[in-house]
Amino acid sequence: MKAKAKEKAFFLNMEQRELIEKSFKEICNARKYELLSVHARTNHVHAVISAAAKPESISNGLKSHATRKLRENYSILNDEKLWSRRRSQRYL
Repeated sequence: MKAKAKEKAFFLNMEQRELIEKSFKEICNARKYELLSVHARTNHVHAVISAAAKPESISNGLKSHATRKLRENYSILNDEKLWSRRRSQRYL
């Protein structure tokens, strides 16, 4: 992925990681998903969620909500990409 990247990597500081975790909790509560675990790292996020929805729909909602919160609270440009196009999703 790094070799194919067209933009520089976006790294999260501690406050941004906490904000992402909080935003994941908010969207899961709003959509009645069971958030079993979430951990934001400097360059990626892990979450384990139980829901009656497709993983693509869940991750798209999580990413869009977290992006909105980051842009509202930090000076991140609208054209600055925060997430990679692909994601790892596994059914457990």
